[in-house]
Amino acid sequence: MPNPMVLVNSISLLEAQASSEIENIVTTTDELFRFAENPDSATNPETKETLRYRQALFAGLESIRERPLSATTAIEVCERIHEREIGVRALPGTFIGNPSNREAIYTPPTGERVIRDKLANWEIYLHAQDEVDPLVRMAVAHYQFEAIHPFADGNGRTGRILNVLFLVQAGLLSAPILYLSRYIIGRKNDYYRLLLEVTRDGRWEDWIRFVLTGLEETANRTLGKIDQVQELQELVRRELRDATTAGSNSDLLDLLFEKPYARISDVIERCGVSRPTATGWLDALVQAGSLLTVKIGRERLFINARFIDILARDRL
Repeated sequence: MPNPMVLVNSISLLEAQASSEIENIVTTTDELFRFAENPDSATNPETKETLRYRQALFAGLESIRERPLSATTAIEVCERIHEREIGVRALPGTFIGNPSNREAIYTPPTGERVIRDKLANWEIYLHAQDEVDPLVRMAVAHYQFEAIHPFADGNGRTGRILNVLFLVQAGLLSAPILYLSRYIIGRKNDYYRLLLEVTRDGRWEDWIRFVLTGLEETANRTLGKIDQVQELQELVRRELRDATTAGSNSDLLDLLFEKPYARISDVIERCGVSRPTATGWLDALVQAGSLLTVKIGRERLFINARFIDILARDRL
């Protein structure tokens, strides 16, 4: 895409929503986009925590530009998600199992030294110079990280961010726009069953095939969304030209997709125009049916609903 930020900004929000939903932290798309630029103004704790997931993802991307993916990266990511110091688990008693009858399904390793040793082994595997395909390596490393379960909380979300960071570091993604969380939500029972079967029975092939299938399906779906987004961009470009004095202003077009919940102040800043001009452009697009508008307190939001619909749609 000429402007990958169109997808980076929005798909990362939807990934944050899906990955958090796996952990039963549920919020709405509307809440996330409304407060994306100012998470502290959100009143819903679930929304704040979900937005911190995206902040942790972007912080991780900055981190791997400076140094390779490591246990330190994982700790930093987890601490960003929780907005507090986490550190590696030092106390025993972590329970993974049925909460109703307290039947343990899996008992992760205990003891900070043991966990750090296993994370060191995980790091070595991540960066091994051998002929293992990077996608297979990612699948194996994801199992390894989740089995180590190094933190008291946040292991699943941290592990899913590490998947994306690994794909970027390996050069398979130039931008973070491919995420497995939505795929996992649709097959949550299989995900946990296959993780357990690796631990219990050494069934690596089934696990790796599951992850590779998820990558393939998600990549194809993302490519389809890119095609649909580009078609919509061309349509909105024509609507800009026909309905406003902005013509086919590329800054305004980019803004409406980079920030699908746009404010008048966003247009003023991005396009360098006066408030009356920015307001006139946005109102004209509402009149033309290109945007929706809602009033939140004293502020108006202008929503690129067709774009959100493309992104949020599970199927093409």
